[in-house]
Amino acid sequence: MKKTTPDNAAPASALIDARIAELNDWRGEMLAHLRALILAADPDVVEEWKWSVPVWSHDGILCTGETYKQTVKMTFAKGASVPDPTGLFNSSLEGNTRRAIDFREGDKVNEKALKALIQAAVALNKSTAGR
Repeated sequence: MKKTTPDNAAPASALIDARIAELNDWRGEMLAHLRALILAADPDVVEEWKWSVPVWSHDGILCTGETYKQTVKMTFAKGASVPDPTGLFNSSLEGNTRRAIDFREGDKVNEKALKALIQAAVALNKSTAGR
């Protein structure tokens, strides 16, 4: 796994670790779980820190991991173009580009479907890389 950050900044993985620890509740646990699934779905993913949130990329941004008071939001940068046969996307459905999944306290993650969604996002990025 590659990590990218400016030379004078902490590595992205350390910033993500710090965010998870700072949350210290179900949101941190959910963010850590989602991160593990992303890394398992694509071993070549790059962890980044942009806009004060975790970002995972492979030939472009795959998704972000945003945390709010009631939700952990996983926003897929090109989600509108990613097949979602199991209907995981439940947020940001109105746009032409992004799609998101809002996770709330107690939600169970469909790990198989989420990994497939991540892999489809990687495939989309690879197919459009360099265009």
